[in-house]
Amino acid sequence: MPVPGPGIGKTDRFDTTGCMAVMQAVVTTGNGGFEKLVYREVPVPVAGPGEVLVQVLAAGVNNTDVNTRLGWYSAEVSADAGVVPGPETGDRPTKGWNAATPFPFIQGTDCCGQVVAAGDAVGSHLIGRRALIRACMRLQGFASHESVWMGSDFDGAFAQYVKVPASEVFPVNCAWTDNELATIPCSYATAENMLHRADLKAGEDVLITGASGGVGSAAIQLAQRRGAHITAITSADKIEAIRQLGCDRVLERGSDLRTALGDNTFDLVVDNVAGDGFGRLIKSLKRGGRYVSSGAIGGPMVEFDMRDFYLKDITLIGCTAWDEPVFSNLIGYIEQGQIRPLLAKAFALKDIALAQQEFMEKRHIGNFVLVPPGG
Repeated sequence: MPVPGPGIGKTDRFDTTGCMAVMQAVVTTGNGGFEKLVYREVPVPVAGPGEVLVQVLAAGVNNTDVNTRLGWYSAEVSADAGVVPGPETGDRPTKGWNAATPFPFIQGTDCCGQVVAAGDAVGSHLIGRRALIRACMRLQGFASHESVWMGSDFDGAFAQYVKVPASEVFPVNCAWTDNELATIPCSYATAENMLHRADLKAGEDVLITGASGGVGSAAIQLAQRRGAHITAITSADKIEAIRQLGCDRVLERGSDLRTALGDNTFDLVVDNVAGDGFGRLIKSLKRGGRYVSSGAIGGPMVEFDMRDFYLKDITLIGCTAWDEPVFSNLIGYIEQGQIRPLLAKAFALKDIALAQQEFMEKRHIGNFVLVPPGG
């Protein structure tokens, strides 16, 4: 399976369908603020052997897009997600998920698109199909947790076109809009991966933090379809909306969680918040319970009493690389009507700075999407 190369700077002028030689894209030029997001014309990428060219119909907005731009994944940064390193840190770190971020490049991990061209050894069976793109690509096979990510390791979906390996294209047949489908890939696959890896079973008690966010709200739906008993934590103004997603109980963030949660209460904690509340979450687990995480929007540095960990036989599960069944599971859930999209708002691609600014205010429930010209 080939690794897609960056589209920026290529000299190819036309793809095999005769599409326009250039496209509009948001190029992230380095670590920093919104000034690093440059909306400009770049060459259209050309599908190579084993690849397809996808017209982007809509692209989702995620924490990882913001964090990669800010350089938050560097170990030098200890602040909450979405916090720009201050000038006292000197040169901002350039570390991405796996290695140095390949600036300048096009971000965007979520893509609903239509396949418009195919490279050698692909065939024409995908041409014209509306599809979601699996952004987490396990190029060494699923026995290895090594992965590369569209929009982090190579050019992504904040553009009119993106090229990807044909193996990462998942056609989907449903009545959802393009914008609704674009809310799914990163948030729902991340949530599904956590529940799959933690082996959540029917009848188990699960606690989900950050419940109004893309991953948290997805985890609620996915835990409900598994038959779990769900407790969620969110802000006071979102409690009723989160309850309607399928929760048995919703707690206000910032309340006395020690009293509300108790000790030895949950089989599983699904937590992408971390921060100051981490230790309380660990204490809330039953003996033999599991804690699973794929983020730390409340802060990556936590206090942890190791006695809670080993005396209660707790399992800690970190999740980044998506397991093999995850994405095909999601396509099935969509086509069978078992989950629903939570589209909070759509923006034009050129308004990405406004979209990310509103996204980081966290006043919404669900996901934002960006729509490129022609999408």
